[in-house]
Amino acid sequence: MVSNTDRKFERARRHKRVRTKISGTAERPRLCVYRSNTNIYAQIIDDVQGTTLVSASTLDKSVKTKHANKEAAKEVGALIAKKATEKNITEVVFDRGGYIYHGVIKELAEAARENGLKF
Repeated sequence: MVSNTDRKFERARRHKRVRTKISGTAERPRLCVYRSNTNIYAQIIDDVQGTTLVSASTLDKSVKTKHANKEAAKEVGALIAKKATEKNITEVVFDRGGYIYHGVIKELAEAARENGLKF
């Protein structure tokens, strides 16, 4: 009998595997992405000090789309890039959080690139 896979567990496993190879520094912090069924979250993190430098999500008041869709991902990507450039952060390491680079994650990454972040 074939058993169903636990999707959250498999994503956490992929994320853990990726995190062994990716780490953010002060010169090049990590852009971490998390998506739930209702919202999209992005953070720029310095892993050496363990601090979040910049964050953006669909819960912010400046984001007009309040769902976890592609339009909201574009807005969050543009917002995180804008906040990062205000803090003089231009280069980041992209951490897709165990998600496939497709759809919402891809739109957020491309919007961040278009608005000045390099990764």
